[in-house]
Amino acid sequence: MKRARTLSDDSPIRAIACLKKIDDIRRFEETDDCFILGFDPTESSPVKDVSSKPLNKDADDDICVLAEKGKIALRDYPHSRHLCLKFPFKTTPSESYCEKCYCYVCDSAAPCMYWTVSRHCAAENSGHWKDKRKVRKIAY
Repeated sequence: MKRARTLSDDSPIRAIACLKKIDDIRRFEETDDCFILGFDPTESSPVKDVSSKPLNKDADDDICVLAEKGKIALRDYPHSRHLCLKFPFKTTPSESYCEKCYCYVCDSAAPCMYWTVSRHCAAENSGHWKDKRKVRKIAY
């Protein structure tokens, strides 16, 4: 059943449904990107390929990610090194990079020729790195 389009459909803010019954999962998976489960899905779960180990990497019990569906932009598509999900910028050495990382300054695949020499591995979208990026774009 299609609902009538409203002005609020253009808003990036969406309501999030809280499912109370396990039977509602399939119906909501077809139309919604995100919903909250108001029950334990591991008890006779109809969802296939959900690992028993949560995808959370922190100790916060308030929210628990059970599964992912689709591509994750900062993991599965090219991204600046400081935005990498595989090697978080604040908790891993800045020299680290994944196969999708690129240099913020050079706009080339990591590692660039200045990766460790001029510390492009530490570049992020702020301060003097923004200036270096602008200068490089003008020069090339």
